[in-house]
Amino acid sequence: MAKVVTFGEVMLRLSTPGYQRFSQAHQFDATFGGGEANVAVSLANYGIDAHFVTRLPKNDIADMCTAELKGLGVNLDGVVYGGDRVGIYYLETGAVARGSKVVYDRAHSAISEILPGMVDWRKVLQGADWFHWTGITPALSQGAADACLEAIKVANEMGVKVSCDLNYRKKLWKYGKTAAEVMPALVEGCDLILGNEEDAEKEFGIKPEGFDAEKTGGEIDQRIFISVGEQLMAKFPRCKKVAVTLRGSINANHNTWGGVLYDGKTLWQSKRYDITHIVDRVGGGDSFMGGLLYGLLAYETDQEAIEFAAAASCLKHTILGDYNRVTVAEVEGLIKGGGSGRVSR
Repeated sequence: MAKVVTFGEVMLRLSTPGYQRFSQAHQFDATFGGGEANVAVSLANYGIDAHFVTRLPKNDIADMCTAELKGLGVNLDGVVYGGDRVGIYYLETGAVARGSKVVYDRAHSAISEILPGMVDWRKVLQGADWFHWTGITPALSQGAADACLEAIKVANEMGVKVSCDLNYRKKLWKYGKTAAEVMPALVEGCDLILGNEEDAEKEFGIKPEGFDAEKTGGEIDQRIFISVGEQLMAKFPRCKKVAVTLRGSINANHNTWGGVLYDGKTLWQSKRYDITHIVDRVGGGDSFMGGLLYGLLAYETDQEAIEFAAAASCLKHTILGDYNRVTVAEVEGLIKGGGSGRVSR
């Protein structure tokens, strides 16, 4: 069984029931979620030995969180304890022309106060095949950025492959450093990068060469992905593959979905899915990343890996909550054309 370690913040998720607005809600549905935790849950569902590392306080809310993640098969042996609070995010689910809204309450969360040396990375990464992080973690604080860099360097020394979802979040970079100042040193240690042209531009100043968005007519232009992939690989020579999710937003309930994977020579494209009745799109990118990591570990070709990632994430859009609660058999069934929604008896 392959072992994958992820590192980041897990938050209490408080969402309005149904499609209620914040101003209407008199109660919230409580669960948990966060980019790297979501990836770990996906991988655990697929039979991977998934480990999630974070910092949590010692209180009842943190206990709720760890119980939920353990119940989903995620190993939490690497979690360190300290600090005063679990971060929170509030979710208002949109419908049709009204988009969803997220309000963060994560200042001074336990992981934002993490420091290098708090996690024994050599112990945590022992026997690991992959280490995964996202650009959200170094955006939280200088300490979180330093701890993430510490983990990446140890993973590189131990021969553990490293993946990153660039996940540029402008509102999170508040501690005096910009993503452009912090991210390059971390991404230098990555073997696989997930990101889009906006992430690449905001974090590294990379733009698609010879591309004019106004002349595409809304159609996917593979020049974007090849150009961005080539530039990322040139800037970060360790990187061997670049992946991009492809979301077409018709309205809040109706999206098209797919993905591409570029290895420096070939651009592998998944089939496109028409998701007409979205239940919950939060965690869609994380479910794609979890599917891609599984696909690269389990299948022989990059085409199979990108197809699994896209199909897994398509299914996530039908599931309430941050986590993608699907099995390998369900994903493979969708890839083979089993998306009719017929009752399984």
